[in-house]
Amino acid sequence: MLSFLKSKPVSPSAAPGEGDLPTIFADGMDFAARQDEQAAAYRSADPFPHIVVDGVFRPEFLRSVLAEVPSPLTSRDLFNKDVAHLQENKFAWRDVPRLGQQSLRFINYLYSKPFLEYLTTVTGIEGLVPDPYLWGAGFHQILRGGKLAVHADFNIHPQMQLYRRINVLVYLNEDWDPAWGGGLELWSQDMSRRAQKILPDFNRMVMFSTTDTSFHGHPDPLDCPPNVVRRSLALYYYTFERLHEGVHSTLWQKRPMDDQAVADAAEAHRREHG
Repeated sequence: MLSFLKSKPVSPSAAPGEGDLPTIFADGMDFAARQDEQAAAYRSADPFPHIVVDGVFRPEFLRSVLAEVPSPLTSRDLFNKDVAHLQENKFAWRDVPRLGQQSLRFINYLYSKPFLEYLTTVTGIEGLVPDPYLWGAGFHQILRGGKLAVHADFNIHPQMQLYRRINVLVYLNEDWDPAWGGGLELWSQDMSRRAQKILPDFNRMVMFSTTDTSFHGHPDPLDCPPNVVRRSLALYYYTFERLHEGVHSTLWQKRPMDDQAVADAAEAHRREHG
């Protein structure tokens, strides 16, 4: 796992004329200071381009965001579309008009020009477009027993008709115990090898290129206490550029150790959704 640590403290208040953007990053506007080094690591990463950056954001800011996100333990308002054996006990909060002030600030910062330019430098992908609809994105929450089978993501935005190119995940789990599972797995193109397992630790950002073979997921059921929720913010970025692969929905995959039920569910999904 290629990991970069950000730790330089800055003042939580922006100076007059500097705007509000620096106040969420641990390094202020120097958040992209290592982007050239990160670009080299990203593009050579195994099994596909990705990078892990720790401590990017001010912890107190992330906590203020978390305080606004309703928990699936207490709220019935969250989006849920479970698919047996593939996606279970997963809930999303992405209703833009109802997002809290800090949540909207956070998403807007990560969709802003400075962050888009940072993503372009690291990934080499130009012309990135954020998604104001948060289609499939937003705050994702997984309960005990939940899982997300290994997959490659859908590649066309159904409303904007743009091509999905980058995923950015920010994990929001303080004091996460590795024994609970929930690590993000990255698999090889032929699904013969798990190349990476990335714990969903608080203030950890993972970004990776999305293609028809960028297989990832957290496919083992969570073994956390019943009152613990695995939380993350997922944002996706698009371009107008046409990709080489054909249009497809989620491409679910079976790991060598998975039950046949996973393969059967993946095939049923492929027949129904393409």
